[in-house]
Amino acid sequence: MAETDHCCSTQLIDGDGEFNVAGLDNFIRTTNFSNSGLSYAVVAIMGPQSSGKSTLLNHLFQTKFREMDAFRGRSQTTKGIWIANCVGIEPFTVAMDLEGTDGRERGEDDTTFEKQSALFALAIADIVLINMWCHDIGREQAANKPLLKTVFQVMMRLFSPRKTTLLFVIRDKTKTPLEYLEPILREDIQKIWNAVSKPESHKDTPLSEFFNVEVSALSSFEEKEDLFKEQVAELRQRFFNSISPGGLAGDRQGVVPASGFSFSAQQIWKVIKENKDLDLPAHKVMVATVRCEEIADEKLHHLASNEDWLALEEAVQCGLVSGFGSKLSSILETYFSEYDKEALYFDQGVRNAKRKQLESKALDFVHPAYLNLLGHLRSKAFEDFKSRLEQMLNKGEGFAVSARTCTQSCMLEFDQGCADAAIGRANWDASKIKEKLRRDIDAHTSSVRDAKLSELMVSYEKQLSKSLSEPVESLFDAAGRDTWASIRKLLTRETEIAVSEFSAAVSGFELDQLTVEKLLQDLRDYARNVVEKKAREEAGNVLIRMKDRFSTVFSHDNDSMPRVWTGKEDIKTITKDARTASLRLISVMAAIRLDEKPDEIENKLFSSLMEGTMTAASSVDRSVKSSDPLASSSWEEVSPKDTLITPVQCKSLWRQFKAETEYTVTQAISAQEAYKQSNNWLPPPWAIVAMVVLGFNEFMLLLRNPFYLMGLFVAYLLSKAMWVQMDIPGQFQHGTLAGLISISSRFLPTVMNLLKRLAEEAQGHQTPDAPRQQSFQSLKNQSHLNPTSSIPESSVSSNISASDGGIEYSSPNLAHRRGTKIQDAELSQ
Repeated sequence: MAETDHCCSTQLIDGDGEFNVAGLDNFIRTTNFSNSGLSYAVVAIMGPQSSGKSTLLNHLFQTKFREMDAFRGRSQTTKGIWIANCVGIEPFTVAMDLEGTDGRERGEDDTTFEKQSALFALAIADIVLINMWCHDIGREQAANKPLLKTVFQVMMRLFSPRKTTLLFVIRDKTKTPLEYLEPILREDIQKIWNAVSKPESHKDTPLSEFFNVEVSALSSFEEKEDLFKEQVAELRQRFFNSISPGGLAGDRQGVVPASGFSFSAQQIWKVIKENKDLDLPAHKVMVATVRCEEIADEKLHHLASNEDWLALEEAVQCGLVSGFGSKLSSILETYFSEYDKEALYFDQGVRNAKRKQLESKALDFVHPAYLNLLGHLRSKAFEDFKSRLEQMLNKGEGFAVSARTCTQSCMLEFDQGCADAAIGRANWDASKIKEKLRRDIDAHTSSVRDAKLSELMVSYEKQLSKSLSEPVESLFDAAGRDTWASIRKLLTRETEIAVSEFSAAVSGFELDQLTVEKLLQDLRDYARNVVEKKAREEAGNVLIRMKDRFSTVFSHDNDSMPRVWTGKEDIKTITKDARTASLRLISVMAAIRLDEKPDEIENKLFSSLMEGTMTAASSVDRSVKSSDPLASSSWEEVSPKDTLITPVQCKSLWRQFKAETEYTVTQAISAQEAYKQSNNWLPPPWAIVAMVVLGFNEFMLLLRNPFYLMGLFVAYLLSKAMWVQMDIPGQFQHGTLAGLISISSRFLPTVMNLLKRLAEEAQGHQTPDAPRQQSFQSLKNQSHLNPTSSIPESSVSSNISASDGGIEYSSPNLAHRRGTKIQDAELSQ
C-alpha cells in the first residue's frame, strides 16, 4: 500500500515476516517522528480476521488503512503489520494495525506469525486494542479466547514486561448495558489468565500487575453508522494526552526515545523471529547503547569537519593561538550539548557512559592540537629564556642571578600559556612538557655557564702565560744559583694574583665550593704547566745558551767590555770561569725545581765535569778513580717527570760544548802569541850574539870617529820621524802587501815634506798652514789607500793594531778608533 498524505501508512512487517527498514526510516523522516523524544505513544490493535480493526483505526485516528470490501466477500485484508500516524492526536501517536487472527489463509495450525505479531505488539505498544464481538462475551468457545490465551502466553516470554493497557473494544453492542457486560468479560479474562501456564516467579502474580484492563463498547458500524461515529469520537478523546499521568497509556518506564524507535523495533522483531525470550530492560539498554553511540559518532564526525575547529587547528600548526582553551571549549560544548539533547530520553546510565566516551574521543581528537600549542609555548619560553639571559649577561649581571630570574619569568609565562590553552573537562597534564622545558633551560644554562667559565679560564690562562713566559725566559737566560727560587717566587706571586681575581669573577656563578676549588686548582696547575713548558723549551736550547754564555764571559771583562788580548790575560782562568758559568747554566736547566726540594745536581756536574776534567790529565792511575756519577738516566733526588736533561745527556752536551768552544780558546791563545810577537822588536838572542861578535869592529870604528856617531844619530832621528809620520804599524795593520804599497806611495812625499820643514825652521819663517796641509794630504792619501772596509772577524772578534806603545789585540772598530787618534795626534804636533 502506498503512503498517503498525513497519516503516511506504511507496511512495517510483511506477511512473510520481513522487516521493512527503509519504509520505517521513511515514515520517521516524513512524519518528523524522531524529534518527539519520549513524547509519543504506540497504539496496536489485534483481533479476529474481518472484525473491522482497520475500519476502527481509520475512524478513530483518521488513518488510511486498507478496509475490507464487504461486497466482495469476507477475506484477509491486512497482511503483516502496518503503521500510520494518528492525525490530530497529541502527543505524536503511532497506530499499528496487526494481521487478524484465526484467518483461513494461514490455516488452523499456523499460529506462529500470530504469536510473533502479538509479542511484537506487546513489546512496542503502550495501548493494545482488542477488537471482539459482543455476542462472544460469556461463551466458553468464544472467538476471542484463543486471542487472549495468545496474548497472555507471549507475555510470559517477556523477562520484565512493562504494564500495558488492554482496551477491549466490544463491537456491535446489543441492548445489554455495558455495566453488565464488563464484569462478565473481566471474569472470562481472569479465568483465561489463571489457566495460562506461568513461570514459577509469576505463578501467583495477579493480572493487574501486567495489564490495565479497560472496556469500551461500540455500536454496529453497518447498522448504526452515525451512532458508531459518535461513540468513536468519544473514544478518540481518551487518546489525547494519553502519556500524561492518569492517561490511557500504561507504564512508560521502558519506552524507547523516538530517535531509537527504528532500531528498537528491528531488534525486537529479530529476537522474536529467532524465537528467543525478549528481555525488554536489556533491550532498552541495548537500544540506548546503539543509539547513543550513533549520536556520539555523528557529533564526532561533525566536529572533525567543523570550520571553526579546522581554522583553529591550522592556526595552531603555524604558531601560538591566544585563547585556545576557550575557543576549543566553546566548539566542544556545542557538540556535547547537541548530544545531551538528542540522547536525553535514552537510558541514563547508558547515556552518561556514552557521553563520557564522546568526551574522551573528542578530547583525544583535539589533543594533538593542544600538544602542538604546548610545543609552541615551550619553544617560545625557551627562546625567550636564551635571549633574556644573554641580555642580562651583556649588562654585567651575575650569571646565577640572571639564570634564576630568567628561568622564573619564562616558567611563569609557560604556566600562564598552559592555563590559557587548558580545557576544563580535559584535565590535561602539561607537566611532561613543562619538565622538558625545564630540562632544556637547565641544559642551556649549564652550557652557557660552561662556556662563560671556559672563556674566563682562557682569559686568565692568557694572563698567566703573558706574565710568566717572558720573565721565566729572562730568568733562564741569566741562569744562576737563585734562578729557580726567583721562578718560584714569580710563579707564586702571579698565580695568587690570578687566583684572587678569578675567585672574584666566578663568585657571580654561585658555584659549589668543590667546583670552585677545582677551577682554582686547574688555574694553579696551568700556571705551573706554563713554567714547566717554558723550562722544557729552554732545555731544548741549552747548548746554544751554553755557548752564548761562554762567549759572553770569555770575550768580555767584568765591566762587560770586550776583551783586548794584550798578552797579560790568564786565558786558562778565563776559560775556567766561562765554562763554570756554562756548566751552572746546564745545572739549572737539568731539572724542574718548583717544589723547593734540595738536590745535588750542580755538585755532581761540577765534580764530574769540571773537577774530573782537571784531574783526569794529571791522574796516573785511572783505576783509583771512583765510578762516574753521570752514568745514569735519572737524578736521584728528582722524579722522572721533572727531569729535563738526564745525567747522560748532560755529559754528552758537555762534551759537545767543549768541542765547539775549543776553537774560541785557540783563537785567543793565537791572538796573545801574535801580540807578543808584534811587541818584540829585538832579534833572537842568537842573532844579537852574532851581531855583537860580527859587528864589534864597526862598533869600535864608531866610537873612534864621532862624526859617524853623529850621522848615525841624525839617521835615527830621521827614521823615527819617518816612522811616526808614515804610521808604519798602522799601514801594516791591514796586511803586508797593503802596507808596502802604502809606504812606497807615501815615502817620497814624506821625505820632501820633512826636508821642507827643516829648511823652513832653519830660515825661521815657517808657513803656519803648511803642517796642516801636510796633515790633510797625509789623511787623504791614507783614506784613499786604506779605506774602512770590512775585515773578517774571528770567533773572539779580535785583530792586531799598532800604537805608540806597540801592538794591541782588539776589535776592528777599536783599532780604527786608535788609528784615528794617532793621526789626530800627529796633526796636532
